[in-house]
Amino acid sequence: MVKVTVEYRGELHCTATHGPSNATLETDAPVDNHGKGESFSPTDLVATALGACMATVMGIYAQRKDIDLRGMRVEVTKEMSKDTPRRIVRLATEIWMPSHLSRDAALEHAALTCPVHHSLHSEMDKLVRFHWNERA
Repeated sequence: MVKVTVEYRGELHCTATHGPSNATLETDAPVDNHGKGESFSPTDLVATALGACMATVMGIYAQRKDIDLRGMRVEVTKEMSKDTPRRIVRLATEIWMPSHLSRDAALEHAALTCPVHHSLHSEMDKLVRFHWNERA
């Protein structure tokens, strides 16, 4: 179990503290929802969590198989609903694999087994595209 504490700082800014490490991060509401966009929004953190989770689970698999993933890049593009209730309707993930690697279906599968991917609502569009031997 992990405890995260969020303190509201005013003007739509929050500070979150990760209990085990005491690491902090700041959030702000996005410009299109009354904020200044000065930091990650809460829904940006969902996109961030997805990308980091996929990279981490792939990293765990790669460590076991002695595969060097340094240089892998994950980009997640978040799309919000245009109607109410306001919600994330699409997270499009693009993963650029290091150029020294050939396509590996097991690495792709690892990304799709990340806990965040499995925790997202089934109605959300969760496109994932892998780039093997391509430059971004």
